[in-house]
Amino acid sequence: MKSKYSHLLTLVGALLAFTPIVAVDYLLDTYVRGREKDAAEHYARSVATQIEIGANDAIASLQRILATSPSLCTPTFVALVQQEIQNSLNMKQVLVENADGVQYCDAFGGNVAYSLLSPSLPIPGQVPTLAIAKFGQLSMATIKVTQTAGETRLVSAFVPLVGNTSLGIAKGLALPAMLRVQLTNATTVLEVGDTSAFERRSAGDEYIYAQALAGELPLRVEYAIPFSAVRAGYADLDIGCTMLAGLMSAAFLILALNYVRRSRVPAFDLERAVARGEIKPYYQPVINLRTGELMGCEVLCRWEKKNGQVVPPGAFIDYAEETGLAIPMTLSLMQQVKFDLGDLSEIMPNLKISINLFEGHFRDGGIVEDVQAIFGNSKIDLRQLVFEITERHPLGNSAVAGSVIAGLHALGCKLALDDAGTGHSNLAYIGTLGCDVIKIDRIFVDMVKPGTAQVPVLDALIAMATDLDCEIVAEGVETEEQALYLRARGVIQAQGFIFAPALKVGAFRDLAMALHATYQASGGQQLPVADAA
Repeated sequence: MKSKYSHLLTLVGALLAFTPIVAVDYLLDTYVRGREKDAAEHYARSVATQIEIGANDAIASLQRILATSPSLCTPTFVALVQQEIQNSLNMKQVLVENADGVQYCDAFGGNVAYSLLSPSLPIPGQVPTLAIAKFGQLSMATIKVTQTAGETRLVSAFVPLVGNTSLGIAKGLALPAMLRVQLTNATTVLEVGDTSAFERRSAGDEYIYAQALAGELPLRVEYAIPFSAVRAGYADLDIGCTMLAGLMSAAFLILALNYVRRSRVPAFDLERAVARGEIKPYYQPVINLRTGELMGCEVLCRWEKKNGQVVPPGAFIDYAEETGLAIPMTLSLMQQVKFDLGDLSEIMPNLKISINLFEGHFRDGGIVEDVQAIFGNSKIDLRQLVFEITERHPLGNSAVAGSVIAGLHALGCKLALDDAGTGHSNLAYIGTLGCDVIKIDRIFVDMVKPGTAQVPVLDALIAMATDLDCEIVAEGVETEEQALYLRARGVIQAQGFIFAPALKVGAFRDLAMALHATYQASGGQQLPVADAA
């Protein structure tokens, strides 16, 4: 495969050397379509996800209210409703009424002014129904989630469709983009921009178009922008490419040939590095934000060459996964972990050791047997192992993947979803994985700046993990403000440079023993974040 790719690249370089001017417009158009299509899909998904999170939050709150206080309109019921609204990021009101609209009580003891904009629709897999309403003075349409209580009473929760006004959404859209949210029965809920263009798409004008469903909810988000508008934004690139195409074609051919020649070396070097044990485990501590206790570590890898050069994983991990070298590399790392942390695991039996797996591991059940063979009779208890899978690359064959996940769980190991929030997974997909731990990606933690009072996306991820009854680990914690923000929202475990980078085994053992001694001496009392760091 490598040889074929090299020959193909050489051929492409030669063709471009003869046809640079002709190829420029075609290649740039293709590039623009692909990039802007991805951007459009990402935007539509982000709006759909925001709608889904808000509605599911309302559904969960409604079900907790009815399960905890089945007697409606009592002081206990009203107090519980008020508490749910206070804890919710989006929910505005809860109302008890009958089918004729006669109101019995609400969260704040007043008359709830609303008017329905759509009929009620069922939500697959849920008891409540969903309708769209105009609520009070809110300019944004509101989702009304309703569940029957008894024979005649209806209990409804109101949550804004999205956490922004139509004007705010319009300001965030690139002109002349357009956005539309519809129910699956074609009832339009929200329109921003000249949405008549959605009907004109079939008239010959080319549009970049994307749509996304809000999970299992009967709601669809559509986004479109004329291709001519986005293409105009690349005018400078178009002119530059056209002027330089003739000169660059020869250079491109030379660079392609050089790349082909060099690309044969890393494959051989990496395979030899795995065989020689040059891929070394580094350990990044996971700290308890309340007590400063060492909860565990994530096993990261570095390529330590014989000349002393240390190669970060970003330079070879993708290639290792594509070529299949990730499988023997993971086995080598697990063998080293067994010897590195065996004694420490006996001293600290609650220490959790997180090891990254790749999508390829879930196409072959052999990883379960490998884990049993390596750790089965070691000093590391199988219950101390946590295996991480990334959300960036969804698992392929669900049957085989499910078998692997079930096999790891049967051994007593836990499963963690890494990079949570960065991929394309919806709540249903995440729920089917059977994850025990959700690891929030550093890009969301980094949104917490000095003086930040609220980060809705981060708070939503924390709420999602809590609803799934998963442990939470925050990655990339680098400041005390971030640690305090997370701790205040119930996140207990965190890793990042505020505590320590990924460490060699000797430095990690010393740190682990020091933290263990400090924790025992403190009697498990809560420590300031600065002391934990």
